[in-house]
Amino acid sequence: MNEEHKNTLEEEKALLESELATLGTKVSEGDFEVSLEETNESDDNDRADRMEEFTEKSSILNTLETRLDEVTSALSKMDLGTYGTCEVCGELIEEDRLGANPAAKTCKAH
Repeated sequence: MNEEHKNTLEEEKALLESELATLGTKVSEGDFEVSLEETNESDDNDRADRMEEFTEKSSILNTLETRLDEVTSALSKMDLGTYGTCEVCGELIEEDRLGANPAAKTCKAH
């Protein structure tokens, strides 16, 4: 197990969890819901603005949750001793690929 990759993944996990917390509320491990400030939506424009904000935050939140899942999975593989193995062919993932993305699930060929 490469300690540098582990440290990078742990740092990224902490950053992702912090960013997710600014967008929403944690409902379970790795699962967040968008949170919006309470307002008195008095007209259609206010409601439209809130819907737009919700849509934007939801999109960002989903992207961050997906990455958090990838990072958490890679850390779990480290604990299991399967980190760095391609999920398709079972061969080792190239070091330069892991250096670019320590959460990579496949080798360059896959």
